[in-house]
Amino acid sequence: MLNLSNGLRRDPGKRMTDTNLLTTITIAVFLVMYIASILILGEGFRKPQQMLNLISTNAYLIILSCGMSLVMITGGIDISVGGVTALVAMCCAVYLDQGGGNVFVSMLIAVGIGLAFGVVQGYLIAYLNVQPFIVTLAGMFFARGMTTIVHTNPFNVENESFVALKDFRIVLPLLGSYTRKGKYIPATIEIGVIVALLIVIVLFCVLKWTKLGRNFYAVGGNKQSALMLGINVKRTTFVSYVICGLLAGIGGYVYFLHVGSGSPSHAMGAEMNAIASSIIGGTMLTGGVGNIIGTLFGVLSLELIKNIVASVGLDQAWWTGITIAAMLCIFLVVQSVIIARRKKANASAAAEKVPKGGVT
Repeated sequence: MLNLSNGLRRDPGKRMTDTNLLTTITIAVFLVMYIASILILGEGFRKPQQMLNLISTNAYLIILSCGMSLVMITGGIDISVGGVTALVAMCCAVYLDQGGGNVFVSMLIAVGIGLAFGVVQGYLIAYLNVQPFIVTLAGMFFARGMTTIVHTNPFNVENESFVALKDFRIVLPLLGSYTRKGKYIPATIEIGVIVALLIVIVLFCVLKWTKLGRNFYAVGGNKQSALMLGINVKRTTFVSYVICGLLAGIGGYVYFLHVGSGSPSHAMGAEMNAIASSIIGGTMLTGGVGNIIGTLFGVLSLELIKNIVASVGLDQAWWTGITIAAMLCIFLVVQSVIIARRKKANASAAAEKVPKGGVT
C-alpha cells in the first residue's frame, strides 16, 4: 500500500507515528517546565488561575496557530495571520465605536475579512501555483497597510454591549484559591478560551477521523502519491488556506475581545509566534506531520517560557528572544533526527523488499 503521508504512516514494528512522537515530546517538555516553575519560582505558579490567565491571554494565538498548523501540514505557510488579526480588530473597533454598530454584525465582519484573505490567498497558491511565502507576505503587508488606512491612531472601544461582552468571565469555582486573609477568589476565564478550545477539538477530530483530514496529511507528505490516489491536491490546498483565513478572522475577534481596542500596532509578531508554536507543537515545516493537540501545548510552552524568563528577573526583551530561539533550535534538531530516522527506516524497508538475487 502506498505511503500516504509521514504523519499517518503506520509501521507494524513501531508503536508511535512521527506525529504522536513529536506531540508526546511537546507535552512532556511543557509538563517539565510547569512543574519546575511551581517548585522553583514560587507560590504564584501553583495557583490554577495563573495557568488560566496564560490561556486567556493567548486564546487568540491558539486559534491562529491551529490555522498555521493546518497549512503547514499540507506543506505551506501563512505569514499574514498577524496582519489579518490587526485589521479585524481595527475594523471592528471603528464599526462599534464610531459607527454605532452591534456586536453580532462585528463578528460577521471579522469572519468575512478572514474568509476574504483565505479565499484570495488560497486561490493564488493552489490554482495559480504562486509560492505561499510570497503570497502571504503580500497579504501581511496589505493587511497592515489597510489597518492604518481604516484608522491611524489607537483607541479604546466604549460600545456598551461590546464592553459587557469583553468583561464577561466564566467562573470555575472548583479551581479557585484563598488569599492570605482567607478570602476565596473563584477562578475565571474569558469567552475566548472556550472558542479556542472548541476550535482545537473540532480540528483535532477533522484531522484524525475525516477524509479531508487524511487528505491534508497526504498532500503534505507526498503530492505525487496523493495525486495517484485520486486526491484533488489543488482543492485540498485551497481549503486549508480558506480554513486558516477563517481562523485568522475568528482569532482576530478573540484578540479584539481581549484588548478592547483598535491599533495599527496590534498583534505585531503574531505570525512568528504562531509558526514557532506550531513547530514546538510538533508540526514539521516539510509537511505531512502535525497534531492540533501538540499545537495547543506548543502555544502554552512558548508563553510559559516567557513567564519563567520574566520571573527569574531576565525581563529584557532580548532574553525572551534568546530563550525562544533556543527552544526552536532544540525542536528543529529533534525534527531533523526524526526525519533522518524515517529516511533510514524507509531505505531499510525498500532494501528488504529487493530479492537476494537482485531485481528481476
